[in-house]
Amino acid sequence: MRMVKHIVMFKLKDKTPENVDALVNALEGMQGKIDSLRFLEVGLDFKGSERSFDVVLTTHFDDRDGLQTYAEHPVHQPVIQLVCDLCHPAVVVDYEVLR
Repeated sequence: MRMVKHIVMFKLKDKTPENVDALVNALEGMQGKIDSLRFLEVGLDFKGSERSFDVVLTTHFDDRDGLQTYAEHPVHQPVIQLVCDLCHPAVVVDYEVLR
């Protein structure tokens, strides 16, 4: 059985404590509200190098259909909008792994 992982790294346009909190709260707020979302983890960069991104989101799904359901879910839509408002750039990787 395969699992799909979706990882997104965010760089805040303006890295204030308020913006960090708003992004983290929005990302963590999806937990338990989207059936296909099996795992959600949010991390903050501690290194702060020029190459670093500020926030990372790691999510797991049973399959590609689960990821698609998450992508279109109404709980996820306002998070996407907040990311567009607060972050640039954001980079993503989606991949399948064997369990």
